[in-house]
Amino acid sequence: MKPFLILQLRPEAEASDDEYQAFLRKGGLAEADTHRIRLEREDIPADLNLDDYSGVIVGGGPGCVSDDPAKKTPEEAKIEAEILALMPQITARDIPFMGCCYGIGVLAHHLGAEVSKTQYGEPVGTADCSVTDAGRDDPLLAGLPGRFDAFVGHKEAVQNLPEGAVHLLSSPTCPYQMIRYGQNVYATQFHPEADGDGFETRIRIYKHKGYFPPEEADSLIAMCRAADVHVPELILRNFVKRYVTA
Repeated sequence: MKPFLILQLRPEAEASDDEYQAFLRKGGLAEADTHRIRLEREDIPADLNLDDYSGVIVGGGPGCVSDDPAKKTPEEAKIEAEILALMPQITARDIPFMGCCYGIGVLAHHLGAEVSKTQYGEPVGTADCSVTDAGRDDPLLAGLPGRFDAFVGHKEAVQNLPEGAVHLLSSPTCPYQMIRYGQNVYATQFHPEADGDGFETRIRIYKHKGYFPPEEADSLIAMCRAADVHVPELILRNFVKRYVTA
């Protein structure tokens, strides 16, 4: 099979490794089925050919595309520039793509929609996601319930549906939880790969990154342990099954 290209944006090794292992488990993939690039320490090869891959999966990260460029660290600027440079080809050719959390900001920003902290940011926790009318006909949501919980935690959000995009999932706190552009380019605001253990790890790592008051970490970890979040991973699994190619 052609591997899936997994682009990771997390500069923290523990968070990046944990996210990568979650992509493997939830996507039903082995390491040999992927080409992993950690963008904070590797460049996307100049001769990268997307035809060599079944699809592209982009993970989350602490950066925000809406932050003042002058205030971004060189590392944050590099990561953002690397992934944004791929988006014109991905959207123009309708390359299978799954952007998770940060990925929806990257896609929407590339498509010219507003991504900002004006509204719809969600604290670390769960979001009550509902399938839209269009979502009911989407193959990645086939067989899923009409409502389910998903893990979220983000400072910025998509403020309006990008032109040409289809709205697939919504929630009361953030309307654009999942969108599709073309037939094969997807992005979620939530983390389809995350389970309680994974989010507990991220809470500990990002305790002082401004997502929540540090003194709330223990209560948030207890919330993760009690949450019933199991449906979102089916979206990732459906993505892999739909696009895996020989």
